[in-house]
Amino acid sequence: MRNDFDLIVHEICDKEIKIYPVADVHFGALEHDTHAWTKFCAKVASEPNSYIILAGDLINNNTRSSVGSPWDDRVRPREQKRMMVEFLEPLKDKILCCVSGNHERRSLKDADDDPTYDIMTKLDLEDIYRQNAAFMKIRLGARTGNGGVRYDTSFKFAVTHGSGGGMTGAAVNRNERWGNVIDGVDCVIAGHTHKGAITRPSKIVIDDVNDLVSLKDYVVLSCVSWQAFGAYPLQQMMSPTTISRPQSIRLISRPKEIELVW
Repeated sequence: MRNDFDLIVHEICDKEIKIYPVADVHFGALEHDTHAWTKFCAKVASEPNSYIILAGDLINNNTRSSVGSPWDDRVRPREQKRMMVEFLEPLKDKILCCVSGNHERRSLKDADDDPTYDIMTKLDLEDIYRQNAAFMKIRLGARTGNGGVRYDTSFKFAVTHGSGGGMTGAAVNRNERWGNVIDGVDCVIAGHTHKGAITRPSKIVIDDVNDLVSLKDYVVLSCVSWQAFGAYPLQQMMSPTTISRPQSIRLISRPKEIELVW
């Protein structure tokens, strides 16, 4: 298993690509939107120049020690893991990185078994798996010249499953605070709260070479979930949220731009 701080680097020749951040699928849960998830996987598989980032809680993985009961899952955890591999197999060349979520960490705590790592290993993608957070650079827009292949630009991502709860504003503030400690990041992606959101905060940058002070924007994206409202969230009087409508990120190499659609 690779260290969280081992940078994941992708070199993509295309001038533009689309990325779907995916978290909180909770496959196997009674409330999982299986129809929408199946349709989404087929859509991504058929789209050229589209990729996905996996940000944890791919399976529901209820265990004896978890808040949720194993009786609340449609299929047992080992079947959830096997079936998630089947969903992702046609997309394996489109997966950019993957991190675990708190639902997978239940097994990690109980038995030193990480279902997400097992899924990625089965897909032969363990090199782009990180347990806690993934730091990734995408070089985009290849050009060939006398010096060989050069890329127009690069985009830096920080991906984590996320933590905490509360209202949407609390989740946004927490994710932005994390982005503020990562120098050079272009996009922060987190899940966990099931509260989809997109913000564009800025950092003050002091350019020591050119003696300039400027502002640098970056994107903070909180992923939606694929689990309908009910069960534990209803029991705890939480607010319903939008489900099964993932945001998409469009990276453009020249001029460098991040466009978001939701």
